[in-house]
Amino acid sequence: MTEKRTNKLKILNDPIYGFITIPNALIYDLIEHPYFQRLRRVSQMGLSYLVYPGAHHTRFHHAIGSMYLMQNAIRILRFKGVEISLDEENAVYIAILLHDIGHGPFSHALEKSIVTGVTHESISLKFMVALNEEFKGKLTLAITIFKDEYHRKFLHQLIASQLDMDRLDYLKRDSFYTGVAEGNINSERILTMLNVKDDTLMVEEKGIYSVEKFIVARRLMYWQAYLHKAGLGAEKLMEKVLVRANELTLKGIELPASKAFKYFLKNQINEDNFTNETLKTFSRLDDYDVFSSIKEWISNDDFILSTLSENLINRKLPKVKLQNQPLSLTQINEVKNKVKTSLNLSDTEVDYFVYSGEIFNQAYDSTKNNIQILYKNGKIKDITEASDHLNIQALSKPVYKYYFCYPKK
Repeated sequence: MTEKRTNKLKILNDPIYGFITIPNALIYDLIEHPYFQRLRRVSQMGLSYLVYPGAHHTRFHHAIGSMYLMQNAIRILRFKGVEISLDEENAVYIAILLHDIGHGPFSHALEKSIVTGVTHESISLKFMVALNEEFKGKLTLAITIFKDEYHRKFLHQLIASQLDMDRLDYLKRDSFYTGVAEGNINSERILTMLNVKDDTLMVEEKGIYSVEKFIVARRLMYWQAYLHKAGLGAEKLMEKVLVRANELTLKGIELPASKAFKYFLKNQINEDNFTNETLKTFSRLDDYDVFSSIKEWISNDDFILSTLSENLINRKLPKVKLQNQPLSLTQINEVKNKVKTSLNLSDTEVDYFVYSGEIFNQAYDSTKNNIQILYKNGKIKDITEASDHLNIQALSKPVYKYYFCYPKK
């Protein structure tokens, strides 16, 4: 019998860009790999759907969309005379496709509660190294570019910079699925204006207004979507649920959870003890594990875990105050004392229900990987100098806000 041949040049239909062609068999095999398929079960925006009901898109959607933008970027740069070999082209496709593969379920909440000793960027690299071994070294150049160790720096900038394919996709995609129109950017115009000089990625001067819009859109999306106070309250509530579950598990209390989820509840994971076995276990962890466990924890004997879990599942989110100045200790303690009394909590237990912290939004950081504008005469300027939009300089400064969460009456 002859071996059955499979057509691996598939076409996907994306609601943002239309038809996306998978460029080659290696990319197809990486997409089909269980490590990557897991991203279908990891939400792109965490719990934001509790604020914006349409925000149910996944990291799988985002990764494919980022690869599509990379295909367009490579085509445009080649048209402008930038030499990019087939190996370099394939490497940046792989690197952008896998750039977020290390995200766990409800990634930011997970990183602040259970998997605290290792970042999702580091886990992404670990996945890429493991896949490189499985695919017999075919990801080597992609890893080199991903780590910014390749001599042609613009290739890394296409993957990770302040105007990369990652940001161009997630702003447009998240804007689409949330309905926050202010985040909708003209990614096609920005891509068309890209160029390379001295192996550095730049934007031609005709694209300056599209870049301005991109920076403003990023700022608005952070305040209106990513840092929306109800979404922030949901994420902090998730953190508290996971911290309590971890605390009880480490005390020897057995909680219902999947095998993969139990592993991370029982072990303090950091960069040093993140083994290949840990990576395989992480590859089986997704949103389904976490939410099915939290549903079970509603009936747990522990009052704190039960109450927090029930609040999250049924969207009984905490009251969130978001302001320019932090509350005084007197104000915080006053609320804590009321909650302690009403829920019969100890001094340490009340911290699961009343807590505060700070968030910040910096739409553009002029100190690193800055966006450079290339003029026809060869002159180069940072976007903050090139722009006549006074807000752009202001947007390069971080804006801090302070949150205070406590139970609603």
